[in-house]
Amino acid sequence: MKFNPFIAFFVFVLLPQQKFVQVVADLDSDKQALLEFANGVPHVKKLNWNLATPVCTSWVGITCNTNGTDVIAVRLPGVGLYGTIPSNTIGKLKALKVLSLRSNNINGSLPSDIPSIPSLQCLFLQHNNLSSKFPVTFSPRLRIVDFSYNSISGTIPNVDLPSVKVLNFSYNNLSGSIPSSFKRFPSSFIGNPLLCGSEPLKPCSESVVSPSPSPLTDFPSPKTGSQNQHATSKNKLGVGSIIAIVVGGLAFVFLLLAVIFISCLKRKHSGSNGMLKSKISQNDKPNDFGSGVQEAEKNKLFFFEGCSYNFDLEDLLKASAEVLGKGSYGTTYKAALEEGTQVVVKRLKEVAVGKKEFEQQMEVVNRVGRHPNVVPLRAYYYSKDEKLLVYNYMPAGSLFALLHGNRTSDRTPLDWDTRMKIALGTARGIANIHTEGGGKFTHGNIKSSNVLLSDEVEACVSDAGLTPLMNAPLTTSRIVGYRAPEVIETRKITQKSDVYSFGVLLLEMLTAKAPLQPSGQDDVVDLPRWVRSVVREEWTAEVFDVELLRFQTFQEEMVQMLQIALTCVAKTPDMRPTMDEAIRMIEDVRQSESKNRTSSEAESNIQTP
Repeated sequence: MKFNPFIAFFVFVLLPQQKFVQVVADLDSDKQALLEFANGVPHVKKLNWNLATPVCTSWVGITCNTNGTDVIAVRLPGVGLYGTIPSNTIGKLKALKVLSLRSNNINGSLPSDIPSIPSLQCLFLQHNNLSSKFPVTFSPRLRIVDFSYNSISGTIPNVDLPSVKVLNFSYNNLSGSIPSSFKRFPSSFIGNPLLCGSEPLKPCSESVVSPSPSPLTDFPSPKTGSQNQHATSKNKLGVGSIIAIVVGGLAFVFLLLAVIFISCLKRKHSGSNGMLKSKISQNDKPNDFGSGVQEAEKNKLFFFEGCSYNFDLEDLLKASAEVLGKGSYGTTYKAALEEGTQVVVKRLKEVAVGKKEFEQQMEVVNRVGRHPNVVPLRAYYYSKDEKLLVYNYMPAGSLFALLHGNRTSDRTPLDWDTRMKIALGTARGIANIHTEGGGKFTHGNIKSSNVLLSDEVEACVSDAGLTPLMNAPLTTSRIVGYRAPEVIETRKITQKSDVYSFGVLLLEMLTAKAPLQPSGQDDVVDLPRWVRSVVREEWTAEVFDVELLRFQTFQEEMVQMLQIALTCVAKTPDMRPTMDEAIRMIEDVRQSESKNRTSSEAESNIQTP
């Protein structure tokens, strides 16, 4: 075959130029669509999007494919977007795979061209104020769809989503029944009061009976109008009768208020007398608390050396108290004694050991509690029917409350330095517990509600040393989310299973998602599995708590901490680090973070005139 210069010219010159022109045109089209989106949707944080900079390497929140020919991901969580999304903007990104606009204040209807982008695989729009109807058309490639915590309304169409693995429309305003195509997602629609279906929703057979019209709202017909008017005039009350009724009613109200006031005074005066005793009796056992305290031992609280408290059991029983919570090992109370001392009293349940073993274990707990990152045990009481533990009261509360309580716009965000400080303190506390008993001691109940905080936000691990006292390892729903796989199967707790629980706690700190959430809450039941699935798809930015997104300078450290957490939750115990190794890894992250910060400050000072 002879060489044809015209064919060669076409193949090697014209064709590459044509492809290059097409690539440039595609990227310019994506850039224009994004600029139209940015101009049409107001945003609190300024985006660095402009025509003069390259979209793939300089624009915040934008990811292109490896060839730099198309935009494949738009991630703008928590950047203060508000208003409605214009159509023919995001929907024109024909190669888009991931769209994350979660945790903004977007309202109005979602353009139909967004969920129907053919290449779209993940759609994160949770925690906005979208008020459109349920989308009718979805991309056939969608795997994750999250519209939770919006105002989506109307009935749900019977749409087939064969590729979707995670679906969440919880806490919206949807109504009607769940179509057959969505019945494989039974927990994805909770928080929609007008929606019915299988558990956990209300059954569709339940119908709301509307109240019958009140007779007062019936209007007389023309024929009976005059008769009713005549009857009414005959039944009219005189002025004197009306005054008597009003005066009598006021007198009754004043009498009722007086009774309530006197009752409150009595309750206030008697509140500090036996309040703890009464609360324990009401909350835990039908019999009186005092029946479990043997008469000869009533004043025998055992205080450990160095404890400055000066009260006996009778003083404790008279203290005013409030229930702080019902945990895995029993009920916890805050008790305020008459001299102003505040302590925490834990009443243990299902203790499986005798008095001698109990006392020996309390000595171990006391030794472990001498570490600054472990809550110290101050005193205990043991009898056949009652086992009480006395701890210092820590008014700053727990890590769980700090992470998950009051997630409103006016809350002070938990900053990155504080989270790192808590993570390191918790690790040191657990490592100290593991050194006890010749290096074989375990905790067995590590979770965020058992990490208490001092006024200086120092982490202190609570409930240390209590697991050996109980009948069997705990498997309640509040604990399973922190449990290592081997513990669920064998019910045997080891130091490596404690490491797994600590890893879950780290993931909780990074994501602000509680392990084993109620169904429908972002569909996260197994937190480590969810994080792995997101990281595997290279959507790591979707993992982190939206409150952390404002700390842009720490993103590298966040990823490093995520890697440490995933190492701790390795499925095989031998693949997990020891707690001492985990501490060294966290300290390395903090040191590199400190060096980077110092370097950045130095560069800033050099550039400043």
